[in-house]
Amino acid sequence: MSTMKEIQISRRLQNVAAFVQEGKRLADVGCDHGYIPIYLLQKKKIEKAIAMDINQGPLMRAKEHIQEWGLENYIDTRLSDGVKALKPNEVQSVVIAGMGGPLMEKILTEGNEVLQTVTELVLQPQSEIGHFRRFLIENGYEITHEEMILEDGKYYPIMRAVHGKAKEQTEAEYLYGKKLLQNRNPVLKEFLDREQVKAEELLEKLKNSQTPSAKARISELEKEWKDRKEALTYYEV
Repeated sequence: MSTMKEIQISRRLQNVAAFVQEGKRLADVGCDHGYIPIYLLQKKKIEKAIAMDINQGPLMRAKEHIQEWGLENYIDTRLSDGVKALKPNEVQSVVIAGMGGPLMEKILTEGNEVLQTVTELVLQPQSEIGHFRRFLIENGYEITHEEMILEDGKYYPIMRAVHGKAKEQTEAEYLYGKKLLQNRNPVLKEFLDREQVKAEELLEKLKNSQTPSAKARISELEKEWKDRKEALTYYEV
């Protein structure tokens, strides 16, 4: 393995990589530039990896980076729609990061059979996050650990899911992450406070409007406000 200096990756990707347990063989789905497997191999945290992407362009870029860092013997590249090109028992850890929640749900649903043979999923959804957490729990996964980071003004939740039966949760726990709330994650607290202020300002503006759309939005905001209030009770001493 190359002894060149280590690859520099964003804080978000470093945090995603930190969730991968040591000694695993890894599949990085939607690998983009192939940075996560390169970084993990340089840290000697994983044995081997498969970098997968649905598009030829990102896969070619990943291939170039893998060659640049001298890791061709350790990272295989594979054109794949989700995990369709993955074989059962080929890897123990699967990373899916930087995609919308609905697309990740589609990948997990379509790849369910092969994913039964992996021991962990490291996931970083970009949208519909409450719905995505609910989907995991309803589909036989348990979220064992979750972190939230703020980078370039954006909030990113990162989670590890394993096969298991999780208990039903409240709407606030699905929306904001039961593990984050239990651990009183400070970044989530900052996010909740910010959202609460924004909602209050918007409610104030909408209060005097009688249009059906304004009334519907008010009722939506009040529901969201209630869920956030419940989430914030975790932070009370």
